[in-house]
Amino acid sequence: MKYARLTKEQLDELHPEFINFLASQSITAEEWAEIKENKPQLAEDELDVFSDLVWEGVLNQANYLEHISKQQLFLFHIDDIQMRLIGIKVKNDAINITTKEGYAWLQDNLLKEDVEIYNSVKAISEDRNKDIFALIQQGANITKGELFQYFERIIEVD
Repeated sequence: MKYARLTKEQLDELHPEFINFLASQSITAEEWAEIKENKPQLAEDELDVFSDLVWEGVLNQANYLEHISKQQLFLFHIDDIQMRLIGIKVKNDAINITTKEGYAWLQDNLLKEDVEIYNSVKAISEDRNKDIFALIQQGANITKGELFQYFERIIEVD
């Protein structure tokens, strides 16, 4: 397995797609029930293959990620050759930017001494999707990139 098994909730949500996946392998509903009952390892393997296919599809389309913690904001823009990071760190321990008030404070104080902003660029490895998945496993979420673009305009990243 290249990525991670989808959760039960995710698999339930993707039930029609999973049926199509089984059908593409000429596995009927009855055969699937028999596989689950009599060949549980084969059923596990099929779930793993399906999970990897779903992850590949999602990761192929991912261009922006963000990871927000109490005092740090990591914004990523990923294309085919590089990953750009805008990082923002709040030096004031009393501020929690995951709250509405804390985020408003950040916007008001972005260019002040209590906020450290940095950016960097890193080449993508041979497996772009694995790079993205590693960030997701560390807590990043795929986004449409609004926050990255907002902060990019503010700090004028080249």
